[in-house]
Amino acid sequence: MTKQDRAVRTRLALIRSAAEQFEDRGYVRAGLARISAGAGVSSGALHFHFANKAAVAEAVELAAADALREAAVRGREGDGHVLQRLVDVTHHVARLLCADVVVRAGLRLNAERVAGRARDLRREWRECLHGLLAEAERRSELAAGVTPQRTGAVVLAATTGIEVLAREDRGWLARPSLTDLWQLLLPCLAAPELVGVLDPAGSGPVGDGPAGSGPAESGSPAAPGLEAEACRVGLALR
Repeated sequence: MTKQDRAVRTRLALIRSAAEQFEDRGYVRAGLARISAGAGVSSGALHFHFANKAAVAEAVELAAADALREAAVRGREGDGHVLQRLVDVTHHVARLLCADVVVRAGLRLNAERVAGRARDLRREWRECLHGLLAEAERRSELAAGVTPQRTGAVVLAATTGIEVLAREDRGWLARPSLTDLWQLLLPCLAAPELVGVLDPAGSGPVGDGPAGSGPAESGSPAAPGLEAEACRVGLALR
């Protein structure tokens, strides 16, 4: 393994260890000594990559943001009915939250504005929802009188509420929870001819992520976000 490879692995291990500490103990109580120990490295190695705890938190948040943005891109660029893509992207985000501690911790850090972050992941999620609903309106997929603005507000409130509740009970991220939500919403917002066509359980296979079978930290769907982080680290070390 090259020096560059080791540096990338160390950085990613520190990001994951920090996420575990932030989720378990909160930002204030999470200590750098515990973070470095959890990653299996010295405190000196941690400070080689990160100047302080705020910098570690920023890296966790950035890795989570990458994974969440990829989910949004999947929704925008997919095929088929736009409302089905909207349903699918909410299920995919739930799987990310269920499977990867980095995504959970990053979203929580961002929501709590621990270190005055510039990005706003909830605002980005709102824009993703509005973009999909605006496209659905252009394609005449929405019921008469349904507007992207009002519908987006409802979906944002519901999905944000599920994310917050899931901090104490991961069962809120299970596939049936979101399926129940969409079973209630779709008949109200979809054009009548689409109500029987759209699948509130998501159009992906049931086994495509841990939301259908319980949490699993390994083999995380958030890996693409971490791979992007690794690419940035590799470029920085060249």
